[in-house]
Amino acid sequence: MELSSKQKELIEKMGVFHEKNGMPPTEARIIALLLVSDRIELSFDEIRDYLQISKSAASNAINNLMNSHRIEYITKYGDRKRYFRSNLPNWKTQASESLQKLLSVNALMKEILNIRTVDTPDFNKDLADVIDFIDFLQQELLGIYQRWRSEKN
Repeated sequence: MELSSKQKELIEKMGVFHEKNGMPPTEARIIALLLVSDRIELSFDEIRDYLQISKSAASNAINNLMNSHRIEYITKYGDRKRYFRSNLPNWKTQASESLQKLLSVNALMKEILNIRTVDTPDFNKDLADVIDFIDFLQQELLGIYQRWRSEKN
């Protein structure tokens, strides 16, 4: 399979986006490749060849992406290779987990605010604003999700 110049450009753009959000470059390019490629399942060697990366770089990145549940693999009857694909169908679970992390940190920030000294009123107000915003965001996101679900059905 050959990648078009537009596909290569999009892989690079998506890769840079993920890098700017803290993802290592090789992992970012693998995620992008699996989204952009005409085939949604690629073998280890295909990933390596398309991205022109070493076996160890590919292996480490793929393992990290699988550990973070961003990609998964399948096997095909009669073929010993593993084929990797984006875990995009699992986006709802991932979004829910991200929201739960945000809510967990907000609960901790509420505890912190409760024990903060009164000697730092400006800082305490800023912390309270962050907490209020996350509470507001939680309510809005739940409403947005429910409206989206009802419109899709």
